[in-house]
Amino acid sequence: MKRFLLFLGFLIITAALAIGGAAVYVYVQYTSPSKMAQERDIIIPQGTGVRGIAEIFQRENIITEPLIFLAGVRFSQLDRSLRAGEYHFPARVSPKRAAEILANGDTVKRFVTIPEGLRSGEIVERINLVDGLSGEITNIPADGTLLPETYQFSFGDTKQSIVDRMRTAHDQMVEQLWPGRQEGLPFDTIEEAVILASIVERETGVAGERARVAGVFVNRLRRDMRLQSDPTVAYALSPDKRLERPLTRKDWRFESPYNTYVNAGLPPGPITNPGREAFYAVLHPAATEDLYFVADGTGGHAFARTLDEHNRNVAKWRRIRDGQ
Repeated sequence: MKRFLLFLGFLIITAALAIGGAAVYVYVQYTSPSKMAQERDIIIPQGTGVRGIAEIFQRENIITEPLIFLAGVRFSQLDRSLRAGEYHFPARVSPKRAAEILANGDTVKRFVTIPEGLRSGEIVERINLVDGLSGEITNIPADGTLLPETYQFSFGDTKQSIVDRMRTAHDQMVEQLWPGRQEGLPFDTIEEAVILASIVERETGVAGERARVAGVFVNRLRRDMRLQSDPTVAYALSPDKRLERPLTRKDWRFESPYNTYVNAGLPPGPITNPGREAFYAVLHPAATEDLYFVADGTGGHAFARTLDEHNRNVAKWRRIRDGQ
């Protein structure tokens, strides 16, 4: 009996040592640097379970034995917290740290930049080409309802979510800036301000000119002068896509509510999606007596207070255009 008890005790001690040794082995393997020699971004697809993540990590040399990883995340209670997405892993990352990165949701941040002056259809085309976005955009929003800006997203976000965020950002922007507008402006609503801002946005790509261009249009509205803006004519001629040719004198007579050579006042809607600076410019136009402007050959414009001065600027621009 005594020998049996001694033997049983030996077995228990041996088993305990074996279990303890196994636990130490699992811990060391789980917390030690991996064999992944270089940092990299790795995508964990939606719906991937813990075993699937272990397989991905094994392919990427973050782990060598999936069972050890499964035991490690189970013991650390991370097995139900691992999230799908795109993640950045440093070189030699340990399995433990890799699991923590997934559990924390530290996804790679991607960015899409939408420049000012694009129509909504053009914006949708750009978003559709962005790598890492999913799904489809169900409807093209109206022009003048999206805010051009740089937007952050994560792999797998939907294309529609970018459009929705652009619409929300636009609404927040106009609501923020509208109360601080100058007094006595020749328009009464946010919608009218957005329309004028869209014209300013298409008229000049020079940031320092926006307020002065806005000042010209504000002066013309106050005097009941037609805006005579070429971009409104281009929009009238081709409302669905950008006009890819120069305007002609015949175009200026084209019958459309958007043609500001034919109609006084503002067109019925925006002709593009203006940015924050263009909207701010129409709410705070430059104090100027200018009524005219024309391209000056440098990317900017020559401004004039009188028609005679403007005609001289136009003649100069035509000589530059014709290489004289």
